[in-house]
Amino acid sequence: MIHQDKEVKNATNKAKSSCCCSHDEPVHSDNEVHDHGGHDHEHNASGSWFKLFLPSIVSFILLIFGIGLDNYFPQDWFTGYVRIAWYAIAYLPVGLPVLKEAYESIVKGDIFSEFFLMCIATIGAFAIGEYPEGVAVMLFYTIGETFQGMAVNRAKSSIKSLLDQRPDEVHILENNVAVKVKAKEVQIGAIIQLKAGEKLGLDGELLSDFASFNTAALTGESKPDTKKKGETVLAGMINGNTIAEVKVTTAYSDSKLSKILELVQNATTKKAPAELFIRKFAKIYTPIVVFLAIGICLIPMLFVENYVFTDWLYRSLVFLVISCPCALVISIPLGYFGGIGAASRNGILFKGSNFLDSISTIQNVVVDKTGTMTEGVFKVQEVIIKPEFDKNEILRLVNALENRSTHPVATAIHNHVGPIDSSVELKEIEEISGHGLKATHNGKELFVGNFKLLDKYSISYDIDPSSIVYTTIAIAYESKFAGYLTIADEIKADAKETVSKLKSLGVKLTMLSGDKTNVVQFVADKLGITKAFGDLLPEDKVNKVNEIKAKNETIAFVGDGVNDAPVIALSTVGIAMGGLGSDAAIETADVVIQDDKPSKIAMAINIGKQTKKIVWQNITLAFVVKAFVLILGAGGLATMWEAVFADVGVALLAILNAVRIQRMKF
Repeated sequence: MIHQDKEVKNATNKAKSSCCCSHDEPVHSDNEVHDHGGHDHEHNASGSWFKLFLPSIVSFILLIFGIGLDNYFPQDWFTGYVRIAWYAIAYLPVGLPVLKEAYESIVKGDIFSEFFLMCIATIGAFAIGEYPEGVAVMLFYTIGETFQGMAVNRAKSSIKSLLDQRPDEVHILENNVAVKVKAKEVQIGAIIQLKAGEKLGLDGELLSDFASFNTAALTGESKPDTKKKGETVLAGMINGNTIAEVKVTTAYSDSKLSKILELVQNATTKKAPAELFIRKFAKIYTPIVVFLAIGICLIPMLFVENYVFTDWLYRSLVFLVISCPCALVISIPLGYFGGIGAASRNGILFKGSNFLDSISTIQNVVVDKTGTMTEGVFKVQEVIIKPEFDKNEILRLVNALENRSTHPVATAIHNHVGPIDSSVELKEIEEISGHGLKATHNGKELFVGNFKLLDKYSISYDIDPSSIVYTTIAIAYESKFAGYLTIADEIKADAKETVSKLKSLGVKLTMLSGDKTNVVQFVADKLGITKAFGDLLPEDKVNKVNEIKAKNETIAFVGDGVNDAPVIALSTVGIAMGGLGSDAAIETADVVIQDDKPSKIAMAINIGKQTKKIVWQNITLAFVVKAFVLILGAGGLATMWEAVFADVGVALLAILNAVRIQRMKF
């Protein structure tokens, strides 16, 4: 089993299947755990298959020999107490652990657990002389449990790989000497020396001229990502073939990877409606079937003329085995957990299985433009400054003011103008949401933003903003229009494919942006989006989403900025771009796309649809088969062998169906 930090040690333990009750007790173990009714079956992930199946193998061999001696090679000595002892020994390897679980569950007040059902059924079979069937029921039940443990481990594998991505120690430079220290103790500003093939422990800024990183742990993307000096690098990235130096900019607990791990830890605490229903159903259903079994055994005594107690007891025991709800309460959480794992492997983080359910029914996808459908990496195209102003002076002031903003536009201006002039003194700096920035310099007002900012302060201008295709940054100084900058942003490579995929899923697409309407329309036309709206303030985006909600339609909103957080929170499913996205958007969102690829929106919807489809297949299979065999069992037409299939067989089929999602290509 992989090593886990204390704070993430129980991440996988929280994702537990529950048969017959809904306890969520924390389990402190370094072994893989899956849970039924608050009881833990531990399977060491490093153990061999042979060790896992050894009790079942011993029991199976003894059972086969016993059946052979009973039916095919009868021996005089294989009678009476010898025969009973033989089957009892065959029963013990698989029966003792279940008897122990049943006892512990009763001590904790949970009488009607699956273990209790299995114990009653198998001990009852021994009591009426059906020894082979008693052993067989417990044997196949144990095999089912073992396969279930393996299936759960497989479902967790992609998430476990995340838990091992954050190194415990890093090398920091002290007086130009690399010293190994615990990652948790590293201070912001320290310089990490990252060797070839080494994982970065904390978020930081690259000091080396360039370095190539494997970002698969964060984005699911195997292609190396080359970073240049000054660019952000994240914890969990693996350095390529050169030594790199990174200046730490974020505390260990606040790194992007730590936040991802936190999302994974909490993902299974938010249950899907089907999962919640099955857990509640099992708590009520199990005691009912126990009393029905008692009724099947005793009530016929009052009405049946030739009542034979052992016959009706056998029927009631068959009924008990059939009625165990394992297939439902194992496979359904496993299906959802498999969906979360499949999504994680593809760089999509769901914060709960309930969001897998919600995203599968999405009718509308509303996307932001900048950073979602476009790269969010702007470049200055042209600078138009009126002749009465000093162009260099204006650009120097604009650069200094935009330095206070984290918007990609500010970066584009900084890259174009150059270093910030520290001698520029700006006062009364104010960010006006959806408009831009305002400040004073030597008592004169400076405005940098969109043309709505100039309209707001009644500053006239002599151009038509709608005639400019590119994003435009208007500038005013001394209450006069000073000119403008145009900035262009590239459409993401997979944006057009995204639109096509969403349309094929029957999803309606709308683009909203605070950018100019003609810029938004230009991008929308290139992508094939028919509904696009620009010049929107954050509250306008909220109103547009509310208009769609008023039609009683489900909405997924996809954004990356702080201004998108209110709309993300308002939508049925909020999706944040996790690479360039702001922390506010990521924390508010229900789904996080780690590599900022819009094509993952359609993939997330498809994973949700496939997960829900598999879950309902399992529910239908379990109910139909169990109902049919229960009727046969109550009528005396089904034996323990049919009962074993209805319980363990259906559970295994459901588990195999549930793990199918991890092999799917999306």
